Amino acid sequence: MEPEPLGRARRWGRGVGRRGRSSGRGRVDRWRAKGWHIGQCAIAAGVAWWIAADLLGNPSPFFAPAAAVLSLGTSYGQRLRRVVEVAIGVAVGVLVGDLLVSVLGTGAWQVGLIVALAMSAALLLDGSPLLVNQAAVQAIIVATLLPADVSAGFTRWVDAVVGGGVALVAATVVPRTPLRRPRDQAGAVLRKIGRLLRAASEGMASGATERSLDLLSDARATDHLVAELRTAAAEGLAVTASSPFRARHRPGLLRLAAMVEPIDRALRSTRVLVRRVAVSAQRGRGLPDSYAEVCAELADACDAAAASLLTDGTPLLLRSQLLEIGAATSRLERTGDLSAEVVLAQMRSVVADLLVLTGMDPVEATAAIPVMPDP
Repeated sequence: MEPEPLGRARRWGRGVGRRGRSSGRGRVDRWRAKGWHIGQCAIAAGVAWWIAADLLGNPSPFFAPAAAVLSLGTSYGQRLRRVVEVAIGVAVGVLVGDLLVSVLGTGAWQVGLIVALAMSAALLLDGSPLLVNQAAVQAIIVATLLPADVSAGFTRWVDAVVGGGVALVAATVVPRTPLRRPRDQAGAVLRKIGRLLRAASEGMASGATERSLDLLSDARATDHLVAELRTAAAEGLAVTASSPFRARHRPGLLRLAAMVEPIDRALRSTRVLVRRVAVSAQRGRGLPDSYAEVCAELADACDAAAASLLTDGTPLLLRSQLLEIGAATSRLERTGDLSAEVVLAQMRSVVADLLVLTGMDPVEATAAIPVMPDP
């Protein structure tokens, strides 16, 4: 048997390697998730330049692609409102900056005055902080980097309007991916819960300490899964709000968004269960075989729920299976051991959380699981 410090160091090294791989995969996944945004911004910038340069005849339409990219941003949240606000802010800043530079010239006090007037104009338009800040920034750019005559100033203002208009049209065109991603991510979290429960079941049966500690390390590195699920649900709802072509998907996404909390609770309960399995293994106190069997059945239910979501279904048909598992937990033997009691309680909590996915409210789901007799 290897010395305990060496075992801890080895487990720490495996944990660091696992987190490093997870971090690298996370960065690649974020890049893939934003691929549509990047492509959309790139196309909008090119279209805005083409309209301003080739159709309207401005040889250097800087503000057209700049306004398009600034307006679109890289998220779907409140996208149409952001596009309108940024486009107006850019247009106001460019207009105020050009008009005043043509009269007052460029200098320290002129820049201060131009910024004050641009922000004031934006506020009088009842602008949000985003609109006001964009007006100020664009006025500074005009006053310091691109001073020109009045006619060129009007051209720049037209460029800003063109860029904002292109962004507004582009914002209504969104792919199906953000609508599918919440369902895929919910399925991924449920599959992870299933894997953790199945590994915990095997750990109960074997009592292997090192394997249980590795499982605990794996379980502790799952917070990002729910964070990604919340983000996916929010972006999916934002798409249905910003694109008239996707509005019909909103009811389904609202149902998926309502699943985030019970899935989060199920994952938290699973982490507690895994911890107690590891503690039991460390202390050499085995758990009853019947606990491992029910835990494996619960893992199967999680896998079935994930498969149902990934095929555009709902876990409604799993209700009877979950109710049977919940009833089985009430018949399990009681040992009086703290770890065993916690494992039993957490399995019942996971059952209740999964029942919520089938359409039950939390109170109804808890009441549907028979009360355990006293030990």
